[in-house]
Order: sequence, then C-alpha cells, then structure tokens
Amino acid sequence: MLLVLGAALVAVAALAPHPAPQQIRDWADSIGPVFPLVFFLVHAIVTVAPFPRTVFTLSAGLLFGPVLGIGLAVAATTVSAVLALLLVRALDRDQVAARLDHPAVRAVDRRLARRGWLAVGSLRLIAPVPFSVINYCAGLSSVRLLPYLLATFFGIIPGTVGIVVLGDALTGRTEPGLLVLSGICITIGVIGLVVDARWGADQFAETAAEAEAAEQPASR
Repeated sequence: MLLVLGAALVAVAALAPHPAPQQIRDWADSIGPVFPLVFFLVHAIVTVAPFPRTVFTLSAGLLFGPVLGIGLAVAATTVSAVLALLLVRALDRDQVAARLDHPAVRAVDRRLARRGWLAVGSLRLIAPVPFSVINYCAGLSSVRLLPYLLATFFGIIPGTVGIVVLGDALTGRTEPGLLVLSGICITIGVIGLVVDARWGADQFAETAAEAEAAEQPASR
C-alpha cells in the first residue's frame, strides 16, 4: 500500500500543473521579511519531532537563495537540536530510553558514551542516522549543552551548505562556483562519514569486547 501511495504521489507531482522553481522564489520574495522568520520558527519546531530536516534544508535554498538559505537552515537546525536535547532531559529519561531500542539507536548511544561531543560533531556531517535520533540520544547522554551546541553547529555546516545550494540550483540561476562549493561540502561530509565509520567500528568492537569481559565473571 505504501508503494502504491508513493507511486500515486509521484504521478500526481509529475502530471499536475505546478509552479516553476523560479516562480516559487518570486512568491517567497513577494511576501516580505516576515516569511524567513516564519520559515525559521516552523523549521526549528517541526524538526524537534522525527521529521526529515532535508525537506527544510532543500526548501531554504529554493525559497531564499544560498546566503539567506544557509543562514536560516544552520540556525534553525541548531536551535531544533538544542530544543530536542532540553525536551528529552526535561522528560522522564527512562521512559524516553525505553522507546529507543532500535540497534541503530543503541549504536549511536554507545558512540556518544565513548566520545561525547566529538561523536555529535561527526554524526552531524552526513550520518545514516536521522537527525532527531541523534538529538534524543544526546539528551539521554551526559554531553554538556555548550559542547553539544558547538559540535552541532560546526558539524551540520558541510551537509547543510551542500543541500541548500542544490535547492538554489533548482531555479537555474546558481553561479557555477556555488555548485562546486556544494560538491566540495558534500564530499567533505561523505569523507567524514567514512572516516568516522571506520573509527567508530573499532571503538564499537572494543566496547563489545569490554562488555563481554565484564559479563563473564558475573555469569560464573
């Protein structure tokens, strides 16, 4: 049913009349300075929930161009991450932890326990783990707020710049240099992901070995 629904949505998007990207940009410009503020607030609040932030990142480039789009996307993403962390810590941590039992979530939790805010920064590059899951796991960890905020801010920049510029490129008026910058930023994120995955795999193996060694005396 999900496949059928997805195919129907794709067909509607392809066949139904819709405005061109440049028309969408012109519409956004015509609303005035209040629209970026509304976009920022919606982005920051909605992505506290498990909603894909890439939708907002791409839209920021399409609606506002590369400069304002990057500023809005980076600021809103950082604020959203802080709000999610504070929300988890204000709630019952045991109740939240009980709902985060997926193996990928446990892997993120182990990485945070091992490397703290460094793990936050590396996972922000181009991580296979959803943005909100990292926020929730960080809220359950002992990572301090300021290092978490800085690691998030600097960690999201490469991927955010790359996606925002791609959104701006949909209008057909993007400078070639910006497209090169987008490719460089995405490449940096991918390289960081590969390096961190190799490093993290070694650490996870060490953590598993330590846990197994700790359990053996208890079983005896």
